[in-house]
Amino acid sequence: MAEYLKPLPTIQPESEAYWAGCKRHEFLLQKCRTCGKHQFPHRTICSNCDSLTTDLEVVKASGKGTVYTHSAVYRPLSPAFGPDVPYIVVIVDLDEGPRMMSNMVGCTPDEVKIGAKVEVVFDDVTEEVTLPKFKLAE
Repeated sequence: MAEYLKPLPTIQPESEAYWAGCKRHEFLLQKCRTCGKHQFPHRTICSNCDSLTTDLEVVKASGKGTVYTHSAVYRPLSPAFGPDVPYIVVIVDLDEGPRMMSNMVGCTPDEVKIGAKVEVVFDDVTEEVTLPKFKLAE
């Protein structure tokens, strides 16, 4: 595997299960047992009802959603992103409710539209880290 030069996530105790799921190519969300809401990112309390970690469970999610908004990047943040230009940053409304930011892959900036259906794909960027990204749903 080639050296990965872009920033990597800092894996916190509350997000370990999420990143382990990504490594297995499983998309996991937290779900509150008290209010029933899903949340992202993983955290120590429910963002809806303030229930504590003991009321949060990690569940397999569909990995599907809808493009809320997007932007094509033509001037890279750092030289490490240069080969990817143009790349697409997307905010996705997940089917389970939460909203998350990621990258779109497998399409051009002109192909991405607000309201487009998307699905998660996994990018094994290092031996330890797999990043979830999105592609247009088939």
